[in-house]
Amino acid sequence: MTSIDKIAPIAEATCGPLVVAPVYDGLCTFEFSIVAEIFGLARPEMGPGWYRFASAAVEPGLLRAHGGLRVIADGQADLLERADLIVVAGWKGAHVPVPGELALRLRLAWERGARLASICSGAFVLAATGLLDGRRAATHWRYAETLSQRHPAIEVDASVLYVEEDRLLTSAGSAAGIDLMLHLVRSDFGVEAANSVARRLVMPPHRSGGQAQFIERPVQPDRLNRLSDVLEQMRADLQGDWTVDRMAQSVLMSPRTFLRRFIAATGVPPGQWLIAERVAEARRLLESSAMPVEDIAARAGFGSVQVLRHHFRAKLGLSPRDYRATFGAVRANASGTSARPGG
Repeated sequence: MTSIDKIAPIAEATCGPLVVAPVYDGLCTFEFSIVAEIFGLARPEMGPGWYRFASAAVEPGLLRAHGGLRVIADGQADLLERADLIVVAGWKGAHVPVPGELALRLRLAWERGARLASICSGAFVLAATGLLDGRRAATHWRYAETLSQRHPAIEVDASVLYVEEDRLLTSAGSAAGIDLMLHLVRSDFGVEAANSVARRLVMPPHRSGGQAQFIERPVQPDRLNRLSDVLEQMRADLQGDWTVDRMAQSVLMSPRTFLRRFIAATGVPPGQWLIAERVAEARRLLESSAMPVEDIAARAGFGSVQVLRHHFRAKLGLSPRDYRATFGAVRANASGTSARPGG
């Protein structure tokens, strides 16, 4: 059975984006499983417009995965020609050359409009296409220096969970791949869909791509618990006047100590964290209600439409009204209308 034979029946029943994961000898099992779990698991509650998923063998012969597994892919490399999204789930090593044919296929896919994403060492595969030159990219902090040395034209950011630039998405270590995949779901189908997937994964629904990959000095459990308390208070009262002094007082810390602990725990200063939470709440209300934008701005804690619009454009590149129009259509996806064309 050819790859086209295997995918065509799915295309007749659904019109959702086709996600393809390249399979290679030495496949990173955990990273591949992330992609298969999020995009390949049946989710009837999402309707017929949900993602389609396929794996594509990009090397000939016996393919093995970490853990002693042998892999049989859904099809061959020609599946990449039909993909709306290609996710490179790791790579066999930072110093292992990327086949020229694979790099060319990925570049051609991007040029026709597909999105390319990578998890962890998969960034080396995207780097081999040349598409990351002149752009920011993320990878596991252990590989960042090697990636930068081998591809000096790439602005490697070793401090973030994931980066998205011009339909090119790269993520850090393995678990950051989950964050990036949830980000893709949120972009394609909205906040509620991403939250639903996260609940099934028993995962937090959102970690900002700018959050730190790791913490050099772990926060002590008692202090972390106190910080968690104030984070929940802030989420419950987004309209509140959350100054650093107020936050610090609520956890019985000095402002200086609080700032240091907060950044160590979240990777961002309190102001940035609060803005991200307010934007997330505004997104949820824009998607799930007919509430006037003025009321949403107040409910989310922005105070005015002008402030909401400023932060929305800074974070998402859209005005609130344009976001509602776009994701109103996406929400119809659950009833059978696709957010993006199928393969």
